[in-house]
Amino acid sequence: MDVPQTLRQWLRQAEAITVLSGAGISTDSGIPDFRGPQGVWTKDPTAERLSTIGAYISDPEVRRRAWRSRRDHPAWDAEPNAAHAALVDLERSGRLRALVTQNIDGLHQRAGSVNVLEIHGTMREAECLVCGLRTPMPEVLARVDAGEEDPPCPECGGIQKSATISFGQPLRQDVLDAAVDAARSCDLFLAVGTSLTVQPAAGLCLEAVEHGARLVIVNAQPTPYDAVADAVLREPIGVTLPRLVALSLKTEP
Repeated sequence: MDVPQTLRQWLRQAEAITVLSGAGISTDSGIPDFRGPQGVWTKDPTAERLSTIGAYISDPEVRRRAWRSRRDHPAWDAEPNAAHAALVDLERSGRLRALVTQNIDGLHQRAGSVNVLEIHGTMREAECLVCGLRTPMPEVLARVDAGEEDPPCPECGGIQKSATISFGQPLRQDVLDAAVDAARSCDLFLAVGTSLTVQPAAGLCLEAVEHGARLVIVNAQPTPYDAVADAVLREPIGVTLPRLVALSLKTEP
């Protein structure tokens, strides 16, 4: 991959880098994305209903299907890849302002990242929609394996789901506020493996640009923000991101 000289300079000069990661960063770990050519929702548009809060609450069959999907999710056996590891190096250098992720798989933390803002929540916990009780997801999936197709909350009997943000649910305000602050206070904003079609996460790009940051997008497919980006790279993320981080850390000539 040939990195333009101007991008090399921006990476080396940046003192505060904010990263927004999407599903594309985890595909090398065996987790399919959602909207790509081989994406989960591309192959089966009905699967999007599992992530829609209205359908989830009103339709027991959607909940039963969702629990089977959670149990069989490839993230349980997935390992962080070179792109995740590169962001750990960036954080340890002290130049990472924040890592905002749309992913729910927890691979950034498993790789060693600490300053992670999970803007869409996590699949590694279950949450009761009535009383708010949080339970480690493996405990609830054990109940599914034991025959409970739609396990209710052990405290109040309410509907449970993964502690993720479904379509129709508000984001946690404290997490969103921290993400916006990270976008506004960086000098380089790096969007990696995200289609930039889901708001408000995608809007962080404009927050960064409007506050003077360079915008660099690394994604296989075009995004709505390509026109305002300072650089757009279509190369494979598992190769491109480690290279960009190495240039930022001045470990590559």
